[in-house]
Amino acid sequence: MKDRSGSSSVLGRPEFLSLNVPPRNNRAWKRSSQSKTHQNQQNENPPEPGENVKERREPTRLPDEDCMLLNPSFRGIAINSLLAIDICLSKRLGVCVHTTSSWGSMRSAVTLLALTGHGITWICGTLVCLTQSNTLAGQEVLINLLIALILDVLTVAGVQKLVRRKGPWDISPGFLDCVALDTYSFPAAHASRAAMVSKFLLSHLVLAVPLRVLLVLWAILVGLSRVLLGKHHLTDMVCGFALGFLHFSLMETVWLSSGACQTLISIGTFSWASVH
Repeated sequence: MKDRSGSSSVLGRPEFLSLNVPPRNNRAWKRSSQSKTHQNQQNENPPEPGENVKERREPTRLPDEDCMLLNPSFRGIAINSLLAIDICLSKRLGVCVHTTSSWGSMRSAVTLLALTGHGITWICGTLVCLTQSNTLAGQEVLINLLIALILDVLTVAGVQKLVRRKGPWDISPGFLDCVALDTYSFPAAHASRAAMVSKFLLSHLVLAVPLRVLLVLWAILVGLSRVLLGKHHLTDMVCGFALGFLHFSLMETVWLSSGACQTLISIGTFSWASVH
C-alpha cells in the first residue's frame, strides 16, 4: 500500500504530469496549437478601425501568379515600344513649337501652311465659291464638297472627344482650333481634311500634272506642319490621312445629284431672303 501511495504521489508532481495525460494525435495537436497561437496573435494585434477586412482575408498569391502578372504578352510589348518611338520622334520633330526652337524662325511660315488646311478656311472658301458659281456642275461639286467638309469636322471632333489623346507638347489649342472643335491630338484634323480635299479635287477637277503633284505635296506638308508645331504625333497624322480617304470614299457613295443640290441651294437662298 505504501508503494502504491508513494508512486501515486510521485506521479502527481508537476514534472510528471505529462505522463498522466493520454496520448493524442500529433496532427490534431499541431492544428489546435496553431489555431491557439493564431487567436493569441489576433487578440494581441486587433485590426485598426480603418483597415479593410476583405484585404486581410484575401489569400496570398503564389509566386507563379505574380510572374504571370509581371510578364506581359509580346503584343503588349510591341505596342508599348511603338508608342514610345512615336512619342520620341514626335518630340524631336517639334522644331517649330516655340520661337526659340531650332526652326523657330520658320514658325510663322509653318503656321500659315497649317492654316491652309483648317476647317474654317475651307468651309468659308467653299461657301464663297458657291455664291459665285453659275453652272449646275460647279454647284453640284461645291455642295458635295461642303457636305464632305462638315462631315470631316464632325467625325474628327467626335473621335477626338472619345480618345482624348494629348499632344506631344503641352500646348493649349488656339481660338480657331476651338471653333473647329480641334482640341485633342488623335486623329489629326488637318491631315484628314487635306487628304480628303486633295483626293476630292483630283477626282472631280481636270488638272495638269504639275498641279496634281503640287496638290499631293500640299496635303503631305499640311499634315506634317502640325507635327512640326507640336500639335500632333506622327501616328495622329497617319491616322488622319487614313480617315480623310475614308471620308472621301463615303462621300462618293452618298454623292448628291444635281437636282438634290439645287433643292438645297433653293432652301438656303430662301432662308437668307426671309432674314433680309
